[in-house]
Amino acid sequence: MTLMRLIWQYIKPHWRLLVGVVVFQLAQSIASLYLPTLNAQIIDKGVATGDTGFILSTGALMLGITFVQVICAIIAVYFGAKAAMGLGRDLRSAIFLRVGQYSEREVTLFGAPSLITRNTNDVQQVQMLVLLTCTILVSAPMLSIGGIIMALSLDLELSWLIAVAVPVLLIAMSLVIVRMVPLYRLMQVRIDKVNGVLREQLMGIRVIRAFVRERRESTRFGGANADVTDTALRAGRLFALMFPLVLLILNISSVAVLWFGAYRIDSGSMDIGTLIAFLTYLMQILMAVMMASMMAFLIPRASVCADRIDEVLSTKSTVVLAENGITDFSERGTITLDNVSFAYPGAEMPVLHDLAFVVQPGKTTAIVGSTGSGKTTLINLLPRLFDATAGNVLVDGVNVREADADALWSRIGLVPQKPYLFSGTVASNLRYGKPDATDEELWAALETAQARDFVAKMAGGLEAEISQGGTNVSGGQRQRLAIARALVKRPEIYIFDDSFSALDLATDARLRKALHRDVHGATIIVVAQRISTIIDADQILVLENGVITDRGTSAELLKSSQTYREIVESQLSVEEAA
Repeated sequence: MTLMRLIWQYIKPHWRLLVGVVVFQLAQSIASLYLPTLNAQIIDKGVATGDTGFILSTGALMLGITFVQVICAIIAVYFGAKAAMGLGRDLRSAIFLRVGQYSEREVTLFGAPSLITRNTNDVQQVQMLVLLTCTILVSAPMLSIGGIIMALSLDLELSWLIAVAVPVLLIAMSLVIVRMVPLYRLMQVRIDKVNGVLREQLMGIRVIRAFVRERRESTRFGGANADVTDTALRAGRLFALMFPLVLLILNISSVAVLWFGAYRIDSGSMDIGTLIAFLTYLMQILMAVMMASMMAFLIPRASVCADRIDEVLSTKSTVVLAENGITDFSERGTITLDNVSFAYPGAEMPVLHDLAFVVQPGKTTAIVGSTGSGKTTLINLLPRLFDATAGNVLVDGVNVREADADALWSRIGLVPQKPYLFSGTVASNLRYGKPDATDEELWAALETAQARDFVAKMAGGLEAEISQGGTNVSGGQRQRLAIARALVKRPEIYIFDDSFSALDLATDARLRKALHRDVHGATIIVVAQRISTIIDADQILVLENGVITDRGTSAELLKSSQTYREIVESQLSVEEAA
């Protein structure tokens, strides 16, 4: 069973705490089982005979045992909580580390909302099960077995009531539990859906407002929320049914014990104290069974969550990092694609077909093509965000599959198509690739990225606050900060994936001029739709439907490539381009 295997795997480091839980729960259970017997002795030997001394001495003993019971319970709960929290911490860490190893393919497969839910809500459900197991389920069998033994020792003839009450309670609760399992499974799926809708709306709030779709999105979220509410209510109604059932069975059992016990007292076969002790043991047994059954309500939901967690932990990244990878690169600033193809899992056709080209060191290579031609997918192969499904990708003369990951990534500065900034400050974002960069280096990078002016005007300058995703700066400012972040790193290879699209023509021209001056000698790969951005590139690759149809300089392609000529004519006159 996935749940048990997962719990055992991550609870083993805390086995000393579990031993402490068992020891102190055992002590607490023994104390609980001993108290009713002492109570019976007070009634039968002390109250019946008027022996005040016996009542006081036995009462003092009961108070001492009760005090020990409370101390043991507190310690057991402390150890159990510490073990459960430790398991939750380790499990969240394991999921985070596994997701950190995923390529774009696995992240897309699960989806960000589902991964967040699995690392928060799902782990919390498993953690709660472990906590209640340590604090309730451990003592339940001790109390039930001990209670049965003590009840049998008190009066064997009334013990048939236990043989009837316990199975009836188990059957009643099992009928409720069986109906709750599919509801809990459905609830986790619907929680995922709510998280997905909410995350989509928060990230797309500007689009929603621009198209005046607030009412529609509110309705869509309301529908997803109503589905979760409906499922939770159905599960809640079944859970609420448990308490009346338990109370009914407990009360009927109590009445039966008093009814049949009264006849035995009347006949002189049983003392009043013994009857009260027997009734107490019966209540302890039924309460222990009830607590164990309550755990069964948590097990189905925790089991679903464990399956979802295990799915993440058992899914390995398609990008497998090389052990003892190559760190000694024979070349500097070169990129070679040798008959590279790439296809997404389950896709009918590959996105890229037999790509072969060489990027020379210190040169600028541009990639152009229509939307959906595979430009970004091609770019993602270079830093191994994806692995090619056929062929080889070489960076500085080393196959990226054989290279040490850190050594490979340190040679590449990537500015993605959608620049992302982290919550913090301007400085913390710029130092992301080089933590020890000085303020002078940061300002120099901002100067090259044409971002110095607006950063200088921000309150705090380099220490100005940046919200998550960079939502408190404009799209153009976000792009320039992302470019500056790559520049601070000072890699051998710069990759700009449509990173100038939000810039006006004047800023674009100044930035390209500054790049040519300040990163002279570095290899630059540019993906762009704007011809003015790549017109001076040393090599331009025209990508169509995943195939390189033409290559050359801008002047050469104007004569030889119909596709490139159409792109140019849609933006510039041929005379301007020439």
